[in-house]
Amino acid sequence: MISIQAKKHDNFSVEFKFGFDCCEDGIRDDFSVNAWIFVPNSLDINPENYGKKQFYRDIKSNVRLITPVYLLRDIAQDTSKPLTILRQALENVVGSHQQTDLDAYEYHLKMFAAIFKSALRDQAAHIRAARSLDSAGYLVEDYVKSSSEILKKFRALYQIIDVPTVSDKTRSYFRLCDEFMSHVVELRTTRIIRAIDSSMNPAAYADIRKGFMELIMSERRYKVSNDYGILHNDPEHDRQLVYHHGMLKKFIESELYIRLDKKKDGVAVQQIYYSIAAGVAMIFATAVGWYSQMKYGNITWPLFVVLVVSYMLKDRIKDLLRYYFAHRLGNKYYDKKASIVIGKTKVGQMKEGFDFISMSRTPQEVMALRNNASSVEDEPRVFEEKILLYRKHLTIDDVVLKSVDEYPMRGVNEIMRLHLTRFTQKMDNPQVPVDMVDENGDIRCIDVQKIYYVNIVFQLQHDGSVEYHHFRITMTRNGVQDVRRM
Repeated sequence: MISIQAKKHDNFSVEFKFGFDCCEDGIRDDFSVNAWIFVPNSLDINPENYGKKQFYRDIKSNVRLITPVYLLRDIAQDTSKPLTILRQALENVVGSHQQTDLDAYEYHLKMFAAIFKSALRDQAAHIRAARSLDSAGYLVEDYVKSSSEILKKFRALYQIIDVPTVSDKTRSYFRLCDEFMSHVVELRTTRIIRAIDSSMNPAAYADIRKGFMELIMSERRYKVSNDYGILHNDPEHDRQLVYHHGMLKKFIESELYIRLDKKKDGVAVQQIYYSIAAGVAMIFATAVGWYSQMKYGNITWPLFVVLVVSYMLKDRIKDLLRYYFAHRLGNKYYDKKASIVIGKTKVGQMKEGFDFISMSRTPQEVMALRNNASSVEDEPRVFEEKILLYRKHLTIDDVVLKSVDEYPMRGVNEIMRLHLTRFTQKMDNPQVPVDMVDENGDIRCIDVQKIYYVNIVFQLQHDGSVEYHHFRITMTRNGVQDVRRM
């Protein structure tokens, strides 16, 4: 299964999050993602000024393992797998100076914090999605009780490593994870309180709000007592603290991210095709030279002219054949490929390709989705939209994936950011003057926002199923205004 979410990341980029969830059938999973990007002709994006190099410069991908899924109440149990594994890792590091034990200790600390963050996020989202907080009272109680219990049991584990044989640096990793977990509890709970305060009747949820606020204040007191930073409405202090929290997040999730060393795809086949092109051109030049010498004899002016022309045509033939083969390769092969490696174990491969394509080569299903969002009939053709095709193919061996870790790994996420700064370079001013007649018959000039639409249609393929998703990005010269699923 492939899931997709889209959102505005910043003023000049949009973020797409793909979830590649493997089937539990012991068979290799193949995932394909095709994205048709429809760009207004007025933005002047074309193959001459926006080639593969520019596109891959504007796209950034991070691939990470899907965090193992646990419920908050399950993690809070003494016998829960995350707690049990972490406790054993802490006990192993106490009497050992082996690097493998130190690495396992750090890894399981980070995984526990990441699992807790994911479970907390899912529970908070489930509470906010409830029809009313009254009907979700047990969810609220479970959230507060389980969060407090998990934090209490996690912090109790510190005494295992609070011994002279464990270095300060090793113990500091525990404190970093502790600070991160405290921070995410405050962050997630604050967002729930904000939802309560913006509801139609916040007074009706005063008791529930009080329970959430007690959890936050308890964590704030804990932070102060342990010299963890809290916001003080001091610009310099708060700026440094937000940066620190960003570093904590990267530290915790570093074990989930997968490094991809991308290489050009189809290099060997490309060189073979190019060699064939050079060989065909050489055969032509040699045949012409041999025939000319047979006809004109030794060096004569006609022979000289024929040889020069043959070598000129030889180079053209070689270039034409190279172009032809490159076009064939572009349809069959990808631009780049990378192995998906966890530790030293290869669990899959990813390939990606990019090209401009014509409307006639765009599937009817894709064009139908694009036309559904048109303000005039056949808008892509009338306004000569340029169509960019981005292709991605992932192969994951789910058996190998599940065997490389103690936690249940079920797939990978890819967070892809598309930077659109280049798209804004030839846009009009963000505000344009427009004359209008008001209700009194007076003519007034008003400023109206000048917008552009970039439509993206995704085709997701996995296990024989095909899904289409259409997103529309609203832009001005000042950047991205909105990303909407159509």
